[in-house]
Amino acid sequence: MWQGRRVVLGVTGGIAAYKSVHLARALSVRGATVDVVLSHGATRFIGVATFEAVTRRRVVTSLWEPGTALEHVTLGEQADLIIVAPATAHLLARAAQGMADDLLSATLLAARAPVLVAPAMNDEMFAQSATAANLAHLRERGWHVVGPVVGPLAEGPADRPGRMSEPEAILAHAERVLYGEGPLQHAKVLVTAGPTREAIDPVRVVTNRSSGRMGHALAEAAWRRGAEVTLVTGPTGEPPPHGVTVLRVETTSEMAAAVRRHLPSSDVLIMAAAPADYRPVTSRDTKLPRSEGGFTLAFEATDDILLGTLAERHPRLTTVGFALETGDAVAKGRAKLRRKQLDMIVVNDALEPGAGFEVPTNAVTILDVHGVETRVSLRDKALVAEAILDAIEAYRG
Repeated sequence: MWQGRRVVLGVTGGIAAYKSVHLARALSVRGATVDVVLSHGATRFIGVATFEAVTRRRVVTSLWEPGTALEHVTLGEQADLIIVAPATAHLLARAAQGMADDLLSATLLAARAPVLVAPAMNDEMFAQSATAANLAHLRERGWHVVGPVVGPLAEGPADRPGRMSEPEAILAHAERVLYGEGPLQHAKVLVTAGPTREAIDPVRVVTNRSSGRMGHALAEAAWRRGAEVTLVTGPTGEPPPHGVTVLRVETTSEMAAAVRRHLPSSDVLIMAAAPADYRPVTSRDTKLPRSEGGFTLAFEATDDILLGTLAERHPRLTTVGFALETGDAVAKGRAKLRRKQLDMIVVNDALEPGAGFEVPTNAVTILDVHGVETRVSLRDKALVAEAILDAIEAYRG
């Protein structure tokens, strides 16, 4: 994704400048060429040598350094993306006014590439109407803004608005800026993830081994491609994906209700969850004590979420299901594709080493209603998610 990309990373004078080292390293490790431009204030917080060590590139700080006569022009022309992190209130004000009295502000004014800023400042400064007006003006000019977030500031441990977004969040937003203008831009994508739980008593549940990783990876990948994403997730330990609206549910019926509620406004439904197929016929209000020596449970089938959406599917909706099977998995997936009247289905073989539940990797076969079959070999689930979304985009034309 970043291989061969050229990024200008502008760093201004705030305590959050130390985080920009992690951002520069993350971009470099992913294959980007990173040119760091430090404001004069930034050099008071962090040294040139630190950035040169992680990027293996010369760092520039001034319009007046030898060999930088046209640096602001060449940097802006050659970059695929400009990121300013942290972006202080001072930088935002100067940029909004079109000032170009140092290397960073001149580079921003001369830039042809998209610009992403990550504001960081005292909460009182962030609350000022002047700061809000400057950010609004920059957005009108097409700049992208990530954060700030609520958290501890330099003044003390209390959580306040004004903290710079973490490097991982900035990186995710940068990927959306670069890749968010494809076929899924502005599409409303509904994704389900994780297991569901059906109560036996207040302590014990019936569930399965789904980690939710695949669904979370799909949600974030769709968001990076410019979609508006809603993730309906059962109980998982996965962190919420960047930029995604997350709805947390417990039971299969709760997941089904959330899907039906959001389906009318969705363009794509990706059912990556593994909801419980069965639930106890009755659930006890009190814990069944071990001293009773044992018990017998009667089960009933839960509602099939996908079949339950048949009457509510609309013509523009692309419906993608998942099938985790054992033994002739692809044939079983094809049958499920027809039975549930899906546009596409993603088939997992539960017995394939390194694929399926509780592992960071997956291998799948993607089938669509037109007979197209795509095999995705074993790889990280984030990369599998990209392959699935490639197939969805191709199917939707």
